[in-house]
Amino acid sequence: MRCFALIVISLFAPLAIASESVCYGTTAIGRLEGGVQLPSSGENFLSYGPVPERAGRTYVHSKVRDVVVAAYKILEKEEPSKLFKYAGTGFKEGGEFKPHKTHRNGLSVDFMVPVVDEDGRSVPIRTDPFNRYGYGIEFDKKGVYDDYRIDFDAMGAHLRALDMAAKRQGIGIWRVLFDPSLQLLLYKSKHGSYIQANIKIPKKRSWVRHDEHYHVDFLVECKPM
Repeated sequence: MRCFALIVISLFAPLAIASESVCYGTTAIGRLEGGVQLPSSGENFLSYGPVPERAGRTYVHSKVRDVVVAAYKILEKEEPSKLFKYAGTGFKEGGEFKPHKTHRNGLSVDFMVPVVDEDGRSVPIRTDPFNRYGYGIEFDKKGVYDDYRIDFDAMGAHLRALDMAAKRQGIGIWRVLFDPSLQLLLYKSKHGSYIQANIKIPKKRSWVRHDEHYHVDFLVECKPM
């Protein structure tokens, strides 16, 4: 019986190894082999829409997938009343991902900011073709847009969970892009001190605001192009 078990393990071991994605180059100039699709939804999260999913715009490196899912599991226990939504990631084989300048090697994920409604309830932000799947939303400097208000405590909890999950997976977070005019409100939130101590968020504004979403680049060892 033991010999049979060893034979079975030896037969399936190459498949297990092959299931891990391989990234090449950088987030700006790179590609991906064996990308995996993020789950459409879970107990406390969902994607930004079935159309982007069918278009293949929700693929990532397998290690990044594991981190994203693990972080949501952490939040199920720590923030059970909060709802989250992720947005664009990349294609299965990476490469150019318009209109983004990065997202090319499976290590970039956009997360829509968690929001509360006028009654203070955590709700998923609306993402559809009419608002460019959420990317067309513009929050003011207080984090307010129409009936939505950015839930900075939930956002901070999510970033902390991502950092913890990444470290447990043996990878890390390279940087987070988020609108500089809103960063102070994030740092004043419940997990603000943890974020400042553990996660790099550049103060310089990038080519887009990153107010309705925060862009996360993960650290995974990639092969050269």
